[in-house]
Amino acid sequence: MMTKKISLIFIAAALATSALPLFAASPGQVQRGVASYYHDSLHGNKTASGQVYDKTKLSAAHKSLPLGSKVRVTDLRTGKSIVVRVNDRGPFVKGRIIDLSRRAATELGMLKRGVTRVKLEVLSVPGRSGA
Repeated sequence: MMTKKISLIFIAAALATSALPLFAASPGQVQRGVASYYHDSLHGNKTASGQVYDKTKLSAAHKSLPLGSKVRVTDLRTGKSIVVRVNDRGPFVKGRIIDLSRRAATELGMLKRGVTRVKLEVLSVPGRSGA
């Protein structure tokens, strides 16, 4: 009986902490919030997708979008936009919705500011139309 209770507790905990989509993952979906970018010290580390983080590539981390999703990121201050592929999880700082690679942050023009308010537009999701 005790083993059954412990098993149920583990199952409940796993379900409660699983990566349930916090953001609808379908082309056309929009999200607004704060973007930041990866510190250079992470260059060469493995990402959640298994790829190695390369600060010279256009990539990003998002908490819940499926890995491989393409997203247009628009800086709400400047109007500049870029397209990145989600290959990692994060950011893990309250209030932030996406972490960009150094190249993506540079092309967006936010490198000196460090963070900026952005609009995310889902362009494609693996296994769905537009992928």
